[in-house]
Amino acid sequence: MDARQRGITIRGNSVQLSFTFQGVRCRETIPMPPTKTALKELGLKLQAIKHEIRIGTFDYFRHFPYSRKAKEFRKTRPDLYTIKEALINWLRHNQAKLQKSTLQDYNSAIYYHLIPTFGDLTIAELTASKIKEWLSELPCSNKRKGNILTPLRQTFEELYHDEIIDKNPLQRVKNLPNKTREPEPFTQEEVAKILNELTGQAKNLIQFAFYSGLRTSELIALCWQDVDFENNRIFVRSAYVRGQLKDTKTKSGKREVTLQPQAEEALLNQQAFTKQLNETVFHDPHTNQPWRNDQPIRKRIWIPALKKAGINYRNPYQTRHTFASTLLSRGENPLWVAQQMGHKDWGQIRKVYGRWISKIKSDTYNQS
Repeated sequence: MDARQRGITIRGNSVQLSFTFQGVRCRETIPMPPTKTALKELGLKLQAIKHEIRIGTFDYFRHFPYSRKAKEFRKTRPDLYTIKEALINWLRHNQAKLQKSTLQDYNSAIYYHLIPTFGDLTIAELTASKIKEWLSELPCSNKRKGNILTPLRQTFEELYHDEIIDKNPLQRVKNLPNKTREPEPFTQEEVAKILNELTGQAKNLIQFAFYSGLRTSELIALCWQDVDFENNRIFVRSAYVRGQLKDTKTKSGKREVTLQPQAEEALLNQQAFTKQLNETVFHDPHTNQPWRNDQPIRKRIWIPALKKAGINYRNPYQTRHTFASTLLSRGENPLWVAQQMGHKDWGQIRKVYGRWISKIKSDTYNQS
């Protein structure tokens, strides 16, 4: 076979094949000595490639699996491009604009759930029924299921907008309704028993949690500069999530909270431990270093205190429920309570804490 055959070029000790695919001129180098036998085989390969391109069956990746172009062209073939490839590419392109905690969640969803389940399927093979069947058997809450689906939803949304697929199966899969857990606030007697089992910084932290309504992530991010004793208030601006300081969960989460007398007392007592450092208010009493997540608090402070007080376990979030139910039970304006809690309106307060709002209050604010 003539080494000068169109589309075949000898490059030293290798051979370059040239062809046009989807309007793009492609050149692929084969590391093979240009013997007569090799050139004959490559000529047949080039003929096969051109034939497959003509009839629409050409798989770039199959012919040139290590080619950069192959990876790009594969994305345009929903019958060849796997969900694993699509998810990994989507994550790589978007990770720079994701917060670290969000990136960790997406990595977990992709590598522990989505790829093991759907990774070997091609984009074209995924159907709404397959997703729904999998969701029905997934042993976790509806909220968690929705979070796991998020990277898959966003990946397919991009594929649809880039016109790689004509239909998006995720549009036929609705997130399952979240089941709101009934609050289990502590009584004032229980609060007193718990605090009675604590001392020093541990007591100040838990007392402040009960009487401020802050989330644990907000508590451990609170700085002394956010405390305004003169005007009886604190400013909630940030939160520690998985060891990373970030803005509050929502815009409404960035708020001003009025200091209840017991919360103010906890802060005044805490000054002796950390005020001179002029940084975060609450520190781990074992290390005298700022807390970075809620797990040590739960294990070393919260669980032991409940056991000593003889109170059945409830998670630390119930301190927040206790704060809200206490304010509502004494007749505080639900709109004001919503602001103190960091909700954008009082709808969530009415939904979660409705039974602590008197009928008169409820009737008054239903028209808001």
